[in-house]
Amino acid sequence: MAKQRKPAAKRYYRKRVALLRLIDKIKLWPSRRGILHGIRTIERLGAQARVTTHCNKQFLVNDSRNSRAARWLRNKWFQGICPQCGVPDWKLEKFSATRFRRHHGSDLLKPGDPS
Repeated sequence: MAKQRKPAAKRYYRKRVALLRLIDKIKLWPSRRGILHGIRTIERLGAQARVTTHCNKQFLVNDSRNSRAARWLRNKWFQGICPQCGVPDWKLEKFSATRFRRHHGSDLLKPGDPS
């Protein structure tokens, strides 16, 4: 008898949330070629951040709500998964079950965090 897996719970986040809050929560990054990378660390540098992926790529990211990466994450646009990052299946299922709504969901604010 095989174990039945529960379907991933739907998570709701606000649609126009800042990019750094979003990638800090989901730990995924879509490259310009459409490859989805796993994020190892995010080092905030004011309105920018230095992102390090699991395949040891580093780059600077501007905190923007309507950037290419933010739109691609909200719309779940990607071509494939990075073989070096090794994004697990459970994370992809969780990401696919995530919904972005305009007036419904979390703002991804931490307690005591100003807007």
